[in-house]
Amino acid sequence: MKKAILLLAACAFATASFAQTTPTTEVKVRDNGTKKVVTTTGKTNVGQALDNTADAAGNVAKKAGKGIKKGAKKASAKIKGTSQKASKKAEKASEKAEAKSE
Repeated sequence: MKKAILLLAACAFATASFAQTTPTTEVKVRDNGTKKVVTTTGKTNVGQALDNTADAAGNVAKKAGKGIKKGAKKASAKIKGTSQKASKKAEKASEKAEAKSE
């Protein structure tokens, strides 16, 4: 029952977002004297709110993705530097041990 109510509410909300306001008619006069009738329709408040929410969610996801990517790059650079230092130390230690054994 709860799922059915949620589904019904979602459908009603989606339907309201696609609803259009009453069309406005505008008459434009061209340079040559002829008239052109332009009819425009706009989104309802619900439809505009849904668009704004979708845009905001996309922006948040994009920012989060960039942050994760930047953090991964920093971490890999640190790991690379640390591993190079460790390999240099190991190489020097093996050279010293080799020199002592001779």
